[in-house]
Amino acid sequence: MKLFHCPCCKGTLYFNNRACGCGAEVAFDPEAEKFEQLDAGCANREQISCNWKAAGGPGTLCRACAMTEVVPDSLVTKNVPLWADTEAAKRWVLVNLGQWGWLKAGDQGAWPRFHLLSEVTSTGPAPVTMGHADGLITINVTEADPAQRVARREELSERYRTLTGHFRHELGHYVFLRLVQDERFASSFRSLFGDEREDYGAALSRHYDNGPPPGWQDNHITAYASSHPHEDWAETFAHLVHLTDMIDSANAAGLKQTGAGVADPYRTNDGDAVISAGANLGIALNHVNRSMGLFDVYPFVIAPIVRDKLAFVRRAVAAGPPEKAKPKRRNWNPFRPAPVRAG
Repeated sequence: MKLFHCPCCKGTLYFNNRACGCGAEVAFDPEAEKFEQLDAGCANREQISCNWKAAGGPGTLCRACAMTEVVPDSLVTKNVPLWADTEAAKRWVLVNLGQWGWLKAGDQGAWPRFHLLSEVTSTGPAPVTMGHADGLITINVTEADPAQRVARREELSERYRTLTGHFRHELGHYVFLRLVQDERFASSFRSLFGDEREDYGAALSRHYDNGPPPGWQDNHITAYASSHPHEDWAETFAHLVHLTDMIDSANAAGLKQTGAGVADPYRTNDGDAVISAGANLGIALNHVNRSMGLFDVYPFVIAPIVRDKLAFVRRAVAAGPPEKAKPKRRNWNPFRPAPVRAG
């Protein structure tokens, strides 16, 4: 993520800021990718500290919050900060994808919808399954609680588990749904990742019953990626965004040497350089984290075949959204009524 400037004093602002040290209140404009002096903030600004500008004038939601159809039960007060952290992670990832033109004004495809649910409701416990289905993304806000997230990471033997990662993974499914309408993309994808038309339920049952196949590390970025071509794409997509955003953030922080000279990882034509620079940066940051006794930032090894998959994903995604996509649903309306509260 880049660093930004205050519209009043030109001081440095970070992506989640709502005010500058000079006293100016600010709001982020996701289309222009810059902060402006606060005029009409998102209707969620006070309740969940959303710092984006209202999409349709005073009293309306911002572009990101408007994509959320269902929010967690706010009668349970501890759900509100979890909802806030979840929306903050979503805003970050939407800006990542916006660097390639996805989900910005020129994107005429059907936009995703979100259900942000909690396992704790005012009527009792409720199971939440995260996932994607035909453009609808469900996220469990309970994982905004660090203790819950770490417990689940350990339970599932995962090396990395964050809200940002969940959004990147699930939005990867959404992007694939749009790209696969092009038969040329579908054919190229199947030759590298496998046929996504394979029975998904049976594949996941096999994965959970038997675990990943021997030698999965040679062909997949994570064990879960080996379960089905859909998951291989979503995991690889998420990792491509991880690597790209790490370089972008390192450059913004002045660590350009670590970024291996990739001035703008989103816009460069050299996708191979992005993958190499991201992997090298991950190794460097892992070393720094270990000096503090912390977890590795990027605890993954990129095998040659995985590198080919990352390059394929980057070519497809960096080309921007399909210009002639025929959405199954109406285009997203950022000015519709406030979302429903679950529970």
